[in-house]
Amino acid sequence: MRIISGRFRGLALASVGKGDAGAHLRPTTDRVRESLFSMLTGGRFGDPIEGAHVLDLFAGTGALGLEALSRGAAHVTLVDDGRKALSLIRENVTKCRCGDEVTVVSRDATRLPPLGLNGTPHNLIFLDPPYGKTMGEKALAAALAGGWLAPDALIVWEENTEITLPDGIELLDARRYGDTVISICEVAG
Repeated sequence: MRIISGRFRGLALASVGKGDAGAHLRPTTDRVRESLFSMLTGGRFGDPIEGAHVLDLFAGTGALGLEALSRGAAHVTLVDDGRKALSLIRENVTKCRCGDEVTVVSRDATRLPPLGLNGTPHNLIFLDPPYGKTMGEKALAAALAGGWLAPDALIVWEENTEITLPDGIELLDARRYGDTVISICEVAG
């Protein structure tokens, strides 16, 4: 698994191998990540990456958030509560030498606290929950309720089943890549 483009282009990221303790992690494949970022940078959604504050829920290895940072995002917040995932995230942030541009939150993405007055709402959100467990819906609702999402934030939701959008979220596009469906949504502003 590598960073595809930008300032970290070609950097190999730490990931899980077969039989690893974190083998339940399901990193987005390079092919799907490349297609996803081509869709985001194709102009249809403006320029959602340059200068963005990115929130990566169920970050896993951190690959989606770090890819966005490599391509010009201003800051990335990586949220996960798995011990192996947090270890991989920290290793990948160190590999990218981008610790000043990343916040790692060790927390269940479905139970986000209020962002707080000093927090900056995020305008690009990656949501890659465990498939088929409706955790994406819960995490998105928690992020909305906690003020983590900026008005008009773009949400990239990876799932293998049909998603149920919370009130205030609009579906803009959906594409299937094998078992994976990428839905692009927006916070109704």
